[in-house]
Amino acid sequence: MAGGQAAGRRPIPIAGLWRALGLTLASAVVWGVAHVAAGRRAVGFTLMGLLAILVAGSATLVLAFQDTMKQLVVQDLWLNVITAAIIALALVWALIVIRSYQVVRPPGLPTAMRIASTTLVVVLSVLICTPFVYAANATYVLRDTLSKIFPGDDHSGQAVDADNPWKNMPRVNVALLGGDGGNDRKGIRTDSMTVASIDTKTGNTVMLSLPRGLYKFDMPPRLRSRFPNGFTGEPGDQGLLNELYLYGEHHAELEPGYKKGQRGPHLLEDVIGYLLGLKINYYVLVNLDGFKDIVNAMGGVDVHVEKPPANSGMPGLPIGGDPDKHLPPTGYLYPGKQHLNGEKALWYGRNRHADDDFHRMDRQKCLLKDIAEQANPQKVVTHFEKLAKAATNTISTNIPSALLPALVKLSGTVKHGADITSLTYSPYKIPGFHTDRRADATIIQVMRRVAAKAIADSANPQKPGPSPTTTVKKHKKKKVNTGATASPSASSGSSGSVSLKNACG
Repeated sequence: MAGGQAAGRRPIPIAGLWRALGLTLASAVVWGVAHVAAGRRAVGFTLMGLLAILVAGSATLVLAFQDTMKQLVVQDLWLNVITAAIIALALVWALIVIRSYQVVRPPGLPTAMRIASTTLVVVLSVLICTPFVYAANATYVLRDTLSKIFPGDDHSGQAVDADNPWKNMPRVNVALLGGDGGNDRKGIRTDSMTVASIDTKTGNTVMLSLPRGLYKFDMPPRLRSRFPNGFTGEPGDQGLLNELYLYGEHHAELEPGYKKGQRGPHLLEDVIGYLLGLKINYYVLVNLDGFKDIVNAMGGVDVHVEKPPANSGMPGLPIGGDPDKHLPPTGYLYPGKQHLNGEKALWYGRNRHADDDFHRMDRQKCLLKDIAEQANPQKVVTHFEKLAKAATNTISTNIPSALLPALVKLSGTVKHGADITSLTYSPYKIPGFHTDRRADATIIQVMRRVAAKAIADSANPQKPGPSPTTTVKKHKKKKVNTGATASPSASSGSSGSVSLKNACG
C-alpha cells in the first residue's frame, strides 16, 4: 500500500526543471551545451563547432575584410543576400534554443509547469531573434534608401565597367550643390556650389568652391547664341550663378531628355564644368533645409567657430535675422569649439552677414569635413533609421548605383591618408578674379588656370618643410581673421589652394 502510494505520487522534478532552464539559457549563448549535458555529445560538439566557425568567420570579415564588406553593403544583390542570411540565422538560433530545452526537459512535469517553462523558452527565443530582426530591418532600410537616392534612371554619366570602374578616368569630378529650398522659399537656389576633384588612384582631392554671386558669366558654346553677353536669367533676375538651377528647371529645352529635378543640376554641371575647364562627371544635390535633419540624426556636430572680422561689430556668427530687412539676430554662435544641432549647423554653414560669401564657402567645406569625420560607425548604427530617412528626403544625385562599390573604396582612400586641399574662388585670394563685374572670358581664363594649378599641385604634392606645424598655425590665424590676403600664404600653392586640415580650426 505504502509502496503503491509512493509510486503514484512521484515528487515534482523542480530541481530538474531549473537545471533544464539553465542549460537552455547556456545553449542560447553557446550552442550544444544542453546536448552535451544530455549525453548527445556528437550533436552537441557539432553545434559548438558550427558556432565557433560562425563567430570566427564574422570576426574575420569585420577585421580583415572590412573594406570589402563596405563595398558589398551598397550592392542591391548582396543586401538581399545579407537580409536573407540574417533572417535564416535568427530562425536557426531560435530552433536550437527550443530543441536544447526539449532534450534536457525533465519528464513528469505538471501541465501548468510545462506550459510556463515552454512559454519562458519561447520568450527567450524571441529575445534572441530581436537583434537579428533589427539588423535585417536596418539592411532593408539601407537597400531602400540606396535605391531611392541612386535610382539608376538618369544614365547621364559614362557606362560603368564593374571590373575597372575608373578606366580612362584618372580623376572623378563631382559637383556638390547645396540648395536652399524650404517652406519659406519658392523653388531652389544653389547657394553652395563646390566641385570635388578626386584622384581615383591616390584619393587626393581638391575642393573648388564657386561664389553664388558670379554673374553674367559666359555660357558654354552650345548656349552662346541664347546668351551672347553672358547669362542673364529670367526677366528681373541678376544673372547670378545661384539662379541657374531654377532657370534650367523652367526651360526643358536646355537639357533635353531629362525630367524635372534633373534639368537644373545638369545645366549646372555643364556651366560649372565650362567655367573651370573640367568635365563634371556627377552631381550631388543636398537640400539645405533638410540638411539640419541629417545633423540632428547623428546627434549634432562639433565645429570650431572662428571670430568674425572686427569691422562686423558682432560677437559671433549671427543666428537668424536679416540686415536687409532690419531684423536683428536671435542669437550668436560664439568663437571657439561648439556643439551644434541641425538648426545651428545650418546657420553656421549658410550665414554671411558677419563676413561675406567667401568666408561662408570656407565654413561650408569645414562643416562637411567635420560631419564626415564625426559620422563614426557607432553614431551611424545608433541613429541609422533617422539618418536614412533624412538622407532620402535631402539628397539627390545622378551617381549610378553600379559605381557605389568603387566610390566606397575610393572614399576609404580619401579618409585614410589622402590630401584634401581647398580652393575658394575669392577676389581676396586670387589675383585677376573678380565678382564685381561680368565674368567674361578673361575671368574664366583665370578660373581655369588656378583650377588646373590646384589639381596639378594635388597630383604632385610638395613635401612639407622642416617645421610645417608652426608655419601653418601662424598663417591659418592670419587667413581666417582677415580673409583678404592678396597673395597665397606659405601654406598655399601658387593656385591659392590650402590644405583643408590647415584651413579648418
